[in-house]
Amino acid sequence: MTNKKHCYFSVCICFLWITLCIGQKGNIKKNIPLDSIRLSDPAILADKETNMYYMTGTGGLLWKSKDLKMWEGPYKVTETNPNSWMGPNPMIWAAELHQYENKYYYFATFTNRNVMIDTVAGNVIERRASHILVSDTIDGPFVPMKDDIYLPADKPTLDGTFWIDTDGKPYMVYCYEWLQSGNGTIEKIELKPDLSGSIGEGKLLFKASDSPWSREKDANGNDKPHKVTDGPYLFKTETGRLGMIWTSWIYNVYTQGVAYSESGTLDGPWIQEKDPITPPNFGHGMLFKTFEGKQLMALHSHKKVDNRTIRVPHLFEVDLTGDKLVVLNVYKP
Repeated sequence: MTNKKHCYFSVCICFLWITLCIGQKGNIKKNIPLDSIRLSDPAILADKETNMYYMTGTGGLLWKSKDLKMWEGPYKVTETNPNSWMGPNPMIWAAELHQYENKYYYFATFTNRNVMIDTVAGNVIERRASHILVSDTIDGPFVPMKDDIYLPADKPTLDGTFWIDTDGKPYMVYCYEWLQSGNGTIEKIELKPDLSGSIGEGKLLFKASDSPWSREKDANGNDKPHKVTDGPYLFKTETGRLGMIWTSWIYNVYTQGVAYSESGTLDGPWIQEKDPITPPNFGHGMLFKTFEGKQLMALHSHKKVDNRTIRVPHLFEVDLTGDKLVVLNVYKP
């Protein structure tokens, strides 16, 4: 299998496990240690309104915690439209929670496995896209807004995240998947002021092949940059420098790097750092600040359990006081 197929299989196993969980009544559990939760692409929102931490990710579920150490869940918080392009039971990947203008928004990737949009080099490509749901409360339910489509129906997109650029406008930053293009990209699209839809077309920010640290072998066994772009997340250092963490592979090892915008805006140009910023086997990170003011990164790692690959969330301390993001030690609440 290729790295992407390994990744896809792992996500499917995780999604199946989550589906089984929410299909059982009374499955909400309390006092769950973070490293006992199976979760891809963890994203944490520190909600000041409730003084609680809320975690989501692949699967469309929600966990709650007062201290980041013990968690309660999972809660089902998404309600999609079965008559939309997503179909009656879409897979949900890489969800994020964002508070904006007195509402809560659920950025996620939705896949309708019953609709095929393309076949490229033997890869059958399912209907998949980044999308946004909304709720008045952090607990949901998160429901669709007016526009059914944010991104083109004939392109597989994923891992959408949120950013307000220097022009004051909201944007979705997302990946255009390598399966169709052969060289994954990270792009932006402007959003309507209330995030209920998109405006115009997506714009390229950078390509997977721009990375100096990600590697794979070509058909002749020669090294080349990897084709996968995964998990973009925007941040600013305390000096005001705009950066983006994103993930790819070094051969068969999931790894995260960082790029910085020379202009200080989403338009870049984006300059890739030479080396990855996390240890091997950690990726798809995001950043948040604790109620005590500590800056943390949430991300996941892979491990084998009973011959199956599972994904486990982790926290790292990070330093943003200088001109660059510095990843420090594993954080244990």
